[in-house]
Amino acid sequence: MAVMMGAMQVAKRIPFEEEPVYIVYARVAYISAQILVLLINFYMSMKVKKANDLTVLKYVGPKSAMSQEPGELVTTTHRDYDLQEISKAMRGVYMGMAMVAGMHFYMGYTNPLVIQSILPLKNVFESNEAKIWLFGKQAAGDLKRPFKAAPGPFGMGAAGGPATDAASIKEAEKAGGLAKKSE
Repeated sequence: MAVMMGAMQVAKRIPFEEEPVYIVYARVAYISAQILVLLINFYMSMKVKKANDLTVLKYVGPKSAMSQEPGELVTTTHRDYDLQEISKAMRGVYMGMAMVAGMHFYMGYTNPLVIQSILPLKNVFESNEAKIWLFGKQAAGDLKRPFKAAPGPFGMGAAGGPATDAASIKEAEKAGGLAKKSE
């Protein structure tokens, strides 16, 4: 949160109207940051594929907030789970790029260029995948797969994260078996 507030203060102080060359600098910084983030994610995906960890991972996905039904049983491997998480991060980068492009070119805002030159880098380096695949930390504790949902912006815990306990998995297997029989 402090990084975001600091980036907003920096963006406010840049005289984009008086010096149009600053807009070019902001665009170059933004594009460079996005390319770097995508390259880091690509590098991590290459490391995941090279490691080829086929350890089976079972968990019960979080249930929908609008539904009363329990979460769905997910059976995957560490490799596929990591690739899925990296793919989610890359989709987030693409969506952010689309939003900033719309805000900058359609609405004329320049401050998001500065802010989004910093935040995606911060996010990629703080991600669980980066901690495992870039910094070489062991996938234990907070880095154990499936990853816990991150707390909300005001410190409130995210509800409905993946369940990995044996009872939840057994219950989901029973529910899945009943659903398959009824079809």
